[in-house]
Amino acid sequence: MEPVHITVAVAAAIASLLTFYSGFGLGTILLPAFAFFFPLDLSVALTALVHFSNNVFKFFLMRKEIKWSVALGFGLPAVLMAFLGAHLLAQLGDWGSEVQSYSVLGMEREVSYLGLLMGGLLIFFAFFELLVPKKEEGKSSLVLGGALSGFFGGLSGHQGALRSLFLLRQGLSKESFIATGIAIACAVDVGRILVYSVEMETRIRQADSTIVLVAVLAAFAGAVLGKKFLKKAKRDSNCGDHASGSHRPGHDGRSARHFALMPACSVRPLSDRAARPSPC
Repeated sequence: MEPVHITVAVAAAIASLLTFYSGFGLGTILLPAFAFFFPLDLSVALTALVHFSNNVFKFFLMRKEIKWSVALGFGLPAVLMAFLGAHLLAQLGDWGSEVQSYSVLGMEREVSYLGLLMGGLLIFFAFFELLVPKKEEGKSSLVLGGALSGFFGGLSGHQGALRSLFLLRQGLSKESFIATGIAIACAVDVGRILVYSVEMETRIRQADSTIVLVAVLAAFAGAVLGKKFLKKAKRDSNCGDHASGSHRPGHDGRSARHFALMPACSVRPLSDRAARPSPC
């Protein structure tokens, strides 16, 4: 197996596992892996193929938990704006004039204006995902959130961070938060892949399909692990709620807000929680 296969497989598996819980991040992790071996606009298109395949797989795992009213309200504007973002990316593909060249591991590389744009977006969304507070209080505009998420999804593949920011305010359980985000991501991926396949058809066909296949299979493996451990995923504030005796009616400790694997807390069926105190 060549280095490119190993690189994209590891990136795809890790990204798929992590994004099963957060609802975003696969593009942020996988795009640089592809970009190390392919032109940037083509890397976005190849990442989209893996992203879509992985989301379809997760869709069938989680379809029963989708809240369709939110998915449609957010997804329709997202798909429309994804067309625009993907078309803009295809046009920017020729915006590849060399700014600087360098050598890495004996391979010649160059920095283009498109590379600077994509690098800036990667840095922005990486810090956005880390630093922007995710709040449940209040309501958010599904149309605005869908439009922003869809546009950047089509342009650079970074749809999940904005989508999660808006969906967190919809009062969804962690299962519905994940499932609804997956349904929206599938719709956006269909829209942008249609544009990529028309405007970058020749270049996509020339790419090594085995690399995409390896990445897809690795992403499936990450999704299976994510599904396996989903029932152990709890809100990071859940222990604090039990310790302080506070509990919000109707949420049953299963809100989507910042849940994470917490092995220090024993995980029991919901029906048992009222009967036995939490060790947290």
